[in-house]
Amino acid sequence: MSHFAHIETWIFDLDNTLYPASCRLFDQIDRRIGEFVAAFLNVPLDEARRIQKHYFRTHGTSLRGLMIEHGVDPIRYMDYVHDIDLSAVPRNFQLGRALAELPGRKLVFTNGSERHARRILDHLGINEHFAGIFDIEAAGWIPKPERRTYEALVARYSIEPRRAAFVEDMAKNLEPAHEMGMTTVWVRNDGSHLGWHVEGDGEPHIHHVADDLAAFLLAAAAASRPAA
Repeated sequence: MSHFAHIETWIFDLDNTLYPASCRLFDQIDRRIGEFVAAFLNVPLDEARRIQKHYFRTHGTSLRGLMIEHGVDPIRYMDYVHDIDLSAVPRNFQLGRALAELPGRKLVFTNGSERHARRILDHLGINEHFAGIFDIEAAGWIPKPERRTYEALVARYSIEPRRAAFVEDMAKNLEPAHEMGMTTVWVRNDGSHLGWHVEGDGEPHIHHVADDLAAFLLAAAAASRPAA
């Protein structure tokens, strides 16, 4: 952990990273995406889900596919799909403590909206620890893992990639960060129902694996302190 001493900027994904996948918030989002697609395209729900998954695989996010293929209004889409119940997510005091002790600037980098991110951060009780949110609108609606989106993030916040760490639950989203010289941390959680729970095991673009993010960050913070 001593090699975290050089990190000046910590970049965190939001969903299923700053809260565990076991909260199943994505189930709510996923369902609302299907409902939106069904209503927008006037198709049955099962056909909407097939289209939704196809766009996710082809374009990186369902929204990107809807924008390219159908010119959907992204703000309208985001407002609808993120109108979810957060009661399943508990406040995380240990994570707040870890973020407070961790040296350096903290940012959120999400394929979701800033409004959604603020709701989550407020609900978790950790909003105060973050200096900024780089959301999908700031990215010009180009989602991770597109390399140009990472470059836009770096430019916006004047980040030196070799002095930055990126923390993410989807292993494929760590690849561009690794290529740019960032230290990468894969949050391995129960994403088995989403189909990506083992996709990062043994991958060379993953420097560290965190099974418990708060504990991992507390250890990194302790290792970053100068020796007495």
